[in-house]
Amino acid sequence: MRPRSMLLSATALLLSGAAACSGAPEATPSPSSSAPPSEAAGSARDSLAARAALAMDKAYAALYSFDDGKGQPRNVVATVGKDGTWRVDVSGGALGGTADVTIVSTPAGVYQCTLGSQSNPIAATCVKVAKPGKPVPDPYDPKVERLFRQWLPVFTDRQAALAVTQVQPLAGAKGSCFSIDSISASLADPVDIGVYCYADDGVLTAVRVGFGVLKMVSQVEGPATVALPGPEVAGPPMGMDAPPPAPDPVQPTGLVPSA
Repeated sequence: MRPRSMLLSATALLLSGAAACSGAPEATPSPSSSAPPSEAAGSARDSLAARAALAMDKAYAALYSFDDGKGQPRNVVATVGKDGTWRVDVSGGALGGTADVTIVSTPAGVYQCTLGSQSNPIAATCVKVAKPGKPVPDPYDPKVERLFRQWLPVFTDRQAALAVTQVQPLAGAKGSCFSIDSISASLADPVDIGVYCYADDGVLTAVRVGFGVLKMVSQVEGPATVALPGPEVAGPPMGMDAPPPAPDPVQPTGLVPSA
């Protein structure tokens, strides 16, 4: 995994706890490899809703390994403040994997921020991309951040068009895991369909969705609040696609001006 200097002040502690596994979670088998006892759909839905409700009020900072199937797993750090502010840093999450990015939610709005790395030592700056509580527009959305906060109100809504089943934990994941699907063929999926795993206190421990697999590596207590990593600036946010290649330099013609 590429070394990064992008992560939060808490990340040094998080990364040191994961150093032995080189940034990837160790696949520790659970005491029993058999599937958990089957539950009625209502019971699984209630269990998911209870954990999602706890997650809304849980402050924590956690390091995750994110595997999108396109190369080596990358670092993701999620930080949730006690006041409800949050931030999700994604290594290689913008410009086709060439730039680190963070999504930050504060009472003033939702921001996309650039982050410096060892290979790209730039100063962090932030661009507002959405009003408070609103999702990041698709052209600027690394997607990973919505797994932590965006779907929690849907998971607690008993009227949401979801089918929820408790399933065997993902390999190396702790907590209870739930397979979540849509029950409406005529509407857009209300969440990213997949398997979500939560600890008993509501902390997300693992996810498997269409755009990748996320697994927790280490966790510390969350801060009182989360602030922007740099000043707000005007200008367009970073896109998700790789920038076009630089044009070839103009070659000299070899002609010599006349006297």
